[in-house]
Amino acid sequence: MLFFSIATSFCSYAQEKNDENVDSLIDELFFNDQQFLDEMLEKNYIYNFIYTSLSYNSKTFFSGRDSGIDQFNIIPQISYYHSSGFNASISGIYYENFTPSWDFTSVSLGYFKTFGKSKNFMYNLGYTKYFYSDDFDYFTNSLDITLGIRNKKRTLGTTLAASYIFGTDESYQIVSNSFMNFTLSRTANFAMRFRPNISFVIANQTFGKYTIRIINGRRFFVYSGTEVFDLLNTQIGFPISFSRESWDLELGYYLNLPNPAADENNLSNTSFIGFSVGYLFDVSKKK
Repeated sequence: MLFFSIATSFCSYAQEKNDENVDSLIDELFFNDQQFLDEMLEKNYIYNFIYTSLSYNSKTFFSGRDSGIDQFNIIPQISYYHSSGFNASISGIYYENFTPSWDFTSVSLGYFKTFGKSKNFMYNLGYTKYFYSDDFDYFTNSLDITLGIRNKKRTLGTTLAASYIFGTDESYQIVSNSFMNFTLSRTANFAMRFRPNISFVIANQTFGKYTIRIINGRRFFVYSGTEVFDLLNTQIGFPISFSRESWDLELGYYLNLPNPAADENNLSNTSFIGFSVGYLFDVSKKK
């Protein structure tokens, strides 16, 4: 979750409650890379801080796919980071037009380390527990491992994150994320950067549909599902970040290129505007 923060949400059940489909869509949403945190962790000193953020996305998509409901979502998050490698986070998501609007809450624990001569390599081991707003129990736990590499100047980087998601059902997900980092302006206490990135989401997912069959003159709805492990979505982001003292802001445009899987066809590209604001509380002991 740290460094190049990647998290997973499983909101397919909310989609199920709003139409007759029972698609188990794994959602690649969630927290964008935090350049502000990257800079804090690059420095070779003992750190101990709490980071709070609030993100707004103008539209909501599941694996890059349009659910047919036009709505924004808001994601609050509180995280704790320690230079020993320990990190913890609590977050949730609010949907404009789902019922209930507060979809779920997640609690994560992780262990993060950089290594290599120039600290260009990293790994993070994590566990996440999901608490849903109703009785959905398909995916309530996630075990995650993230590996990353950056160049010495921190201008190029790539991470690969693998997740095993389980509850009464189980699934797998792989997310790769690559970025470039251009510093547009920098002073002693202010920085503005352009950080284009591209991510790929590969996941195990069941696509299902209902069909109507006539048996002995009576009409029945019959459900059939197809399980695939495939590339579900490619997302390209164009965010600009602003950092000043303990504050950071990010504004970006994001384009989804969903890949048809199973019997899907004619999937449209989707896009949205994302905005986030964050604040860091330094809780290190002062000498």
